[in-house]
Amino acid sequence: MTGASSGIGAATARALAASGYQVICAARRTERIEALAAEIGGLAVTCDVTNDDAVAALAEAVGERLDLLVNNAGGALGQNPVAQAEIGAWQRMYDINVLGAGRVTRALLPALTAGEGMVLFVTSTAAEAPYEGGAGYCGVKAAERSLAGSLRLELFDQPVRVCEISPGMVHTEEFSTTRFGGDQAKADAVYAGVPDPLVAEDIADAITWMATRPAHVNVDRLVIRPRAQAANHKVYRVTG
Repeated sequence: MTGASSGIGAATARALAASGYQVICAARRTERIEALAAEIGGLAVTCDVTNDDAVAALAEAVGERLDLLVNNAGGALGQNPVAQAEIGAWQRMYDINVLGAGRVTRALLPALTAGEGMVLFVTSTAAEAPYEGGAGYCGVKAAERSLAGSLRLELFDQPVRVCEISPGMVHTEEFSTTRFGGDQAKADAVYAGVPDPLVAEDIADAITWMATRPAHVNVDRLVIRPRAQAANHKVYRVTG
């Protein structure tokens, strides 16, 4: 489980542990994943998915057999229009969301094949369609979706399932705050007036359902949004 230190990652680690999985909690923030692993009886492995040596160490910790890989490490940085694009932020997002997921998946494929396992990519409804200010994030999530799709085709004759979950508006403690460089007002505005956005536990519940289907069942893609979000550009908000 990459990106396990907060939000969807931490909630999913808890949900999977409750369903009987021995969870390896991987993320950069050691103190957080150590506390989480102690709570759920898992194993903490400090890992930056953009670093080859760190991913190799993760593969060594996993060992010869793995039932489930959740590629959750990722995130959005900025929401500038293309004319004011911060290319460095785009590069950083690509490094984490796409190259990071690719690096981890490649390293763990032998263990997944041995365990007749599942690779589950946490993408986003940003991969569904572009929106203003979303060129960078929509682009990297669409690329991650292509990674998942290509992998599924390449492994059609192998005992590995390849699945994708695409969450819409999920109100977590860090996602939007990180996206807007710590600007809490901008982060809060994303969810202002939206009745009942999704929370991390909703996504964790869906991931656990996907992971616990019978071995012959592959959920190619699950798009999950709050009822108030009909599409990325059409969200019901209570005003006044």
